[in-house]
Amino acid sequence: MNQNYENHRKFDPLYHVGTALLGLIMLILSIVFFFQQVGSQWLLSVIVLGFGLLLLFVTVKLRGYALQLQDRIIRNEENFRYYRLTGNLLDSKLSLKQVIALRFAVDQEYVELVERAIQENLSPDDIKKAVRNWRADHHRV
Repeated sequence: MNQNYENHRKFDPLYHVGTALLGLIMLILSIVFFFQQVGSQWLLSVIVLGFGLLLLFVTVKLRGYALQLQDRIIRNEENFRYYRLTGNLLDSKLSLKQVIALRFAVDQEYVELVERAIQENLSPDDIKKAVRNWRADHHRV
């Protein structure tokens, strides 16, 4: 499948529907259990609620760690790519989100788009829309 601006966002059904939805359902059920049983089984109620919260926190944090690591890797790859093409490092005026958006540009338009992003302070969304020849990234977490 050709990737472009309209279809570049990744939806992972196992995570977004499976893990996240089940985690939310587990949290809701643990809250309901807590309020129904806190009077007669307070320790069990607290433990069940604690596990519900723990599952939610672990799910959110693990996803966050994966995205944070991937963002760092993309920043380093794009910095090296710009260095390879120009002999210079990327301008520090570019935000991380701008650099991440620039990864979709092919080498032939990359340098020009970087300069335009700096001069016009393009938003990440504007950068993606300005890409003429899309360089797919099918490995995004």
